[in-house]
Amino acid sequence: MKPSRAIRTVLGSVFPVALASITMCQGALAANAGVLELQGRGVQIYRCTSSATGTAWVLVGPDATLTDTTGRPVGRHFIGPSWQATDGSIVVGELLASGSPAIPGTPATAAPWLVLRAKSHAGAGRFDAVTYVTRTRTAGGTAPATGCDAAHVAAEVRVSYSATYTLFGAR
Repeated sequence: MKPSRAIRTVLGSVFPVALASITMCQGALAANAGVLELQGRGVQIYRCTSSATGTAWVLVGPDATLTDTTGRPVGRHFIGPSWQATDGSIVVGELLASGSPAIPGTPATAAPWLVLRAKSHAGAGRFDAVTYVTRTRTAGGTAPATGCDAAHVAAEVRVSYSATYTLFGAR
């Protein structure tokens, strides 16, 4: 199935990655029915780590509440990356594409937008048939620019963020 021009345009403007990757992602997303758009609010957790090249903040994972369009909590997003519905069903994602949004005025502190493929599921319910997840419209969530040095190795920081998660194949 060839992705629609609208999908190619939207994803092409959102993810500044190779055209081949975009075409693959668009085709996969266009072929999936059942779309659920959720708002995520919480934190991105970073740990100060040391390597041969120095110290750096490394993403541990998210800890966020997922709400529907009415603001009702419907699940959570956590390390994996995983999304769990209130019915217990879980989808775990695998990164396909990542990039900064090509939207003028987007702050440098906005976490990258993502396309993920479902690599596993657990439990029966709302998320057991999800095939792809996108993260867009991010605010906050990037690692601090300072504070990770030899004296702070293993320290963790929690950075506030919000994002829109679109789950394809959701019920």
